[in-house]
Amino acid sequence: MSLCILAAGKTVTLTVAAFTLAWTHSMEKTHWQEDWKVTPSGLEIAEARIEGSGAGMEPPDGSVLRDGWWVYKPNLAPQRRLVLAASGATGEGWTLCTVQGCRELGKAAGDTTVLKPCEG
Repeated sequence: MSLCILAAGKTVTLTVAAFTLAWTHSMEKTHWQEDWKVTPSGLEIAEARIEGSGAGMEPPDGSVLRDGWWVYKPNLAPQRRLVLAASGATGEGWTLCTVQGCRELGKAAGDTTVLKPCEG
């Protein structure tokens, strides 16, 4: 499978089966991470982690505290695409990591990035 990243009118294709999406909460300045799989039915979330809690980001029921992170499995159907919008409030964008390495997406306020399985 391949992941297509659409940003600033360009498309980047990564040949990967999975990726981790990470970001910093703009109010609490805590870290969030999500592990995703690229499948024929869409992007499927495998696990999510929150470093801390507060300001509307309480860990959901069933979360387990592991090494300072609240870990849980979101109940979410496969997604056709993920739309990431940067607030500009943290001084950083989203971090997308794969077996090929990490890259920052959407650092400037208003930057929009779309992640989706590549067609064909």
